[in-house]
Amino acid sequence: MTDVPKIELRGVTKSFDDKHVLRGMDLKVARGESVVIIGGSGTGKSVTLKCILGLLRPDDGAIKIDGQDTTRLRGAQLDAHQAKFGMLFQGGALFDSLPVWRNVAFKVAQQPGVSRKEAKRIAVDVLASVGLSPDVGDIHPAELSGGMQKRVALARAIAAKPEIIFFDEPTTGLDPIMADVINELIVKCVREVGATAISITHDMASARKIADRIAMLYEGRIIWQGSKKEIDNSGNPYVDQFIHGRAEGPIKMQVRKL
Repeated sequence: MTDVPKIELRGVTKSFDDKHVLRGMDLKVARGESVVIIGGSGTGKSVTLKCILGLLRPDDGAIKIDGQDTTRLRGAQLDAHQAKFGMLFQGGALFDSLPVWRNVAFKVAQQPGVSRKEAKRIAVDVLASVGLSPDVGDIHPAELSGGMQKRVALARAIAAKPEIIFFDEPTTGLDPIMADVINELIVKCVREVGATAISITHDMASARKIADRIAMLYEGRIIWQGSKKEIDNSGNPYVDQFIHGRAEGPIKMQVRKL
């Protein structure tokens, strides 16, 4: 067992012109741990994921995977880095023109030596792990309900057995019962794959279900982190306001007057 974090961010900053999004982001995620980042819109949650993936390059600081700095990777090295990740996108981001099984096997099919037949077999197996029958593989995403589309997106995220999985607002647009089904599937699938997970969400029910640890991002920095059992007694007024959805508190929302 190693003490080296699977993911480590040290002093990460990222700005877009004069808009400072990340202002010294520090975070460690242990191997096999599930961390949920909470925070309001525009606080830098999605930018954090994009920087870890290598889709954005931070202005300063270090992002390490297994102890290796990844902030300056290019070409084949960047491709190898990104191959370690799976992702469930907020809107699912399924390819409408492809049948479900090809969506699920999209990354698997690109691996050397994987035939079309083998890719479909893997897709059907992974669909079964999220509670979908083989016949679903032959239809198109537009024919599925929102909950089924989310399951397909989850299947695609885990199909290539990634080392790290990102979940971007995994329960957005779902009713409370289906959201809980997806949360249960996330916990099950992450455990089975043995992946390290980072999720970003506004849904505290989801955060409490899928997290080992919760971190709050505010104004580009982590201002609190702890186990999900500790969050209700964080002693942090920003965290307290956010998790209870109160308008009054230290977090001020900008409302344009008409």
